[in-house]
Amino acid sequence: MGKTWRAAIVGATGYGGVELVRLLLRHPMVEIAAIYSSSNAGSPFADSYPHLNTIVTDQLEAIDVESMKTKADVVFLATPHGVSAELTPKLLDAGLKVIDISGDFRLKRGEVYEQWYKRPPAQAAYLERAVYGLCELFGEEARGADLIANPGCFPTAVSLGLAPLLAERWIDPATIITDAKTGVSGAGRGLSLMYHYSEINENTLAYKVNRHQHTPEIEQTLSRVAGQDVTITFTTHLLPMTRGILATSYAALTQPRTDEEAVDLFRRYYEGRPFVRIRPAGQYPATKEVYGSNYCDIGVSVDKRTNRITVISVIDNLVKGAAGQAVQNLNLMMGLDESTGLAFTPVYP
Repeated sequence: MGKTWRAAIVGATGYGGVELVRLLLRHPMVEIAAIYSSSNAGSPFADSYPHLNTIVTDQLEAIDVESMKTKADVVFLATPHGVSAELTPKLLDAGLKVIDISGDFRLKRGEVYEQWYKRPPAQAAYLERAVYGLCELFGEEARGADLIANPGCFPTAVSLGLAPLLAERWIDPATIITDAKTGVSGAGRGLSLMYHYSEINENTLAYKVNRHQHTPEIEQTLSRVAGQDVTITFTTHLLPMTRGILATSYAALTQPRTDEEAVDLFRRYYEGRPFVRIRPAGQYPATKEVYGSNYCDIGVSVDKRTNRITVISVIDNLVKGAAGQAVQNLNLMMGLDESTGLAFTPVYP
């Protein structure tokens, strides 16, 4: 069957981390070797997540590179921003492979990271070394890599929705506007007034208007696909649901097109990519239809009246937007089929 890879998870008490545990438990080629936490070291993991009682019996361990060196082949970092920048060089020096689920290595220019994240960037040499792991666009670069920056949730949904149009010069890059909506799990497990039940229930709001930290990541990805600088207007909204992202993007077409031509473009572009599903003309995806899965579902519509195209893309922010894509990157890193351990259906209803 081949080698079994030993994985360590740092930051498993967050939502992205516990989702990673769920996915790796069913991966046929991975053993969870150790789970680390800076805040709950010494306690059983199931104390943080009782639904894993009898399933995961590990004690949470204090973060220690020497311990990881002896126990693991690859380390997943599901940590707050800033932690990975400090820890990753030590892990690489210890001969470990790293998949970082935080944002510390996604942006290639340190000054851009500092501007948007309001903290010092990782060392330039490691920013350059990191492979940006948006699997459907740059997956071949992940094969054999030792440091992968796992993309953010919004950048995954938005970039997959716009990449075919930019790659084939179907749209004017200067006209892109994206309206994106997310469930509250995207903010993590920490407490905040905005995510308090009585604040978000029966409520919808825009947040981080014109200053969301995923904006430069989206622009970096789209610029790379387009072969020219791309700047977008990007607005995020919070919905009273647990999981899911729905990104609606608009752009001006460079020439008249039809719905059928647009669907054909997307299907050709993502041919052979198992986790991107394109809807037939006139059909559009909903967040419930990818819930708990690693799929990104996309629907497109051409407005002949305005000569604009609308793209609707949906993902589960904790799976394709975080832990699922991290496992997909692990598969590519280790030379496995990218769908290994991820070929399960969405949860419905």
